[in-house]
Amino acid sequence: MQNKSKELEIAIKAAQEAGKVLEKYFETEILKEFKEDNTPVTLADTESEEIIKKIILSEFPSHSILGEETGMTGSGSEYVWHIDPVDGTRNFANGIPLFAVSIALVRGNEVIVGVVYNPATKSLFYGEAGKGAYLNDTKILVSKDDTDHGIVTVAPGKLSIERQLLWELYYNLRKVVRSSRYLACTALDLAYVARGGVEANIQLGLSTYDFAAGTLLVKEAGGTITTLEGGVWKFPDNHFVASNGVFHDLIVEEIKKQKEKLGMK
Repeated sequence: MQNKSKELEIAIKAAQEAGKVLEKYFETEILKEFKEDNTPVTLADTESEEIIKKIILSEFPSHSILGEETGMTGSGSEYVWHIDPVDGTRNFANGIPLFAVSIALVRGNEVIVGVVYNPATKSLFYGEAGKGAYLNDTKILVSKDDTDHGIVTVAPGKLSIERQLLWELYYNLRKVVRSSRYLACTALDLAYVARGGVEANIQLGLSTYDFAAGTLLVKEAGGTITTLEGGVWKFPDNHFVASNGVFHDLIVEEIKKQKEKLGMK
């Protein structure tokens, strides 16, 4: 992308520097602990977040930062950075190369910059509102594949009923589309929709730092994002469908069927 904003350049720099931390620890005997919600955290998570925050605040000291490990830093700013230092920590800690650094800048309720970086594959996804989405400086677009060839990924929520819905969708979507997957890395789920690697992703209640950057990538790559019911989606709603738009309505209909079966509103 030509004429990157300073904000995007800093986000890319922060993601790549954080990626060096993850490379250092990946496939080592890194110790992991578990939070109250039973999700893992490692030394790499905390070091990565510290580096990201340091780089951002050195350039934008008045901005606020919402990080997975340290919560909100600063308050009252129109600009809030949503950062996940290791999205897919369980994959990372177990030597599975499906993880990423995710950084997004939100102004008000609009995501204006998004970066997703997987250091294991050197895949740098980035986008800026109105300027398109890119992978390693090559512009990307969503696929045109239909249900005969499409792949849908699902991402779990934090409530037990949401996780139950995830598994119902995982199995029953195969009646609608060629294949369903659970990658356990939301940032890459959405980045892959943007580059045409998969055709859709269903989000069922994760945190903004998990999906903010990815939603911008999907939009800038020509994708479609709606609520689970097919209505207008607005950030920071954390229940949505992101797709290439080809069979979006069929996915929404299947979600409706499975929610009704589980007695969900």
